[in-house]
Amino acid sequence: MALHEELTAVQRCVDDLVRTVARLEQQSGDRLTAVDVRRVRSDTERLRESVDLLRCSATPPVPPRGPDLVTISDTPYDTALWANAGDLDDEGLGARDRHAP
Repeated sequence: MALHEELTAVQRCVDDLVRTVARLEQQSGDRLTAVDVRRVRSDTERLRESVDLLRCSATPPVPPRGPDLVTISDTPYDTALWANAGDLDDEGLGARDRHAP
């Protein structure tokens, strides 16, 4: 059996145990001391919580998705892109025919 199936079987057994303890508590009346019944009920609830924790830790966490990567080609750019660049400013240098102040 897979781990998930085993934990599901354990969960069903614990749920059956909780229901049985509740019936026992109702049927016993005064024959059992209230402290003992409360202790058994508390233990079964704690067992249920422990199985829930096991089930949560058994499921693998979903890794956070990273940013989509964009591939940039190593081939040179087409020089026609800069053919009419005479009237454009060079980035950070200003216009070609003007001087910095």
